[in-house]
Amino acid sequence: QVQLVESGGGLVQPGGSLRLTCAASGFTLDVYAIGWFRQAPGKEREGVSCISVSDDSTYYADSVTGRFTISRDNAKNTVYLQMNSLKPEDTAVYYCAAGPGWGPGGPEKYEYEYWGQGTQVTVSS
Repeated sequence: QVQLVESGGGLVQPGGSLRLTCAASGFTLDVYAIGWFRQAPGKEREGVSCISVSDDSTYYADSVTGRFTISRDNAKNTVYLQMNSLKPEDTAVYYCAAGPGWGPGGPEKYEYEYWGQGTQVTVSS
C-alpha cells in the first residue's frame, strides 16, 4: 500500500539547519507530486514546498523562499526538504504528502491523498 514516512525533525537553534526526508513506498515518484506541509499549534496546515511529478519544477511558500530547498532522489524513492536559516516561526509538525501538484496559490491540502505521520521541527534557543 502507499506509505510515506518522514524523518529528520528535531530541535535546532535559530539560524540552524535541518534536512527532512520523506521515504515513499507503494508507488514511484513519477506518479504523484510530493508536497511538504506544516502545522503549528492552533494554526491551519499550510503548504511549504512541492516538487512536480516529472520536470522537477518546484513551489515554495513566500515565507520559506530562499531558505528551503526541495529535491527528489528517484532511485531511492525519496524527497528531501533542506531547511536553512531556520526561524522560531518555522516551528511546526512537518508532513509530506502525495498529490496532484499545486495551483497559483500553492498546494491545496484537501487535494493530497496520502500523508505521512509527521515530524516535529522546533526552532528555539
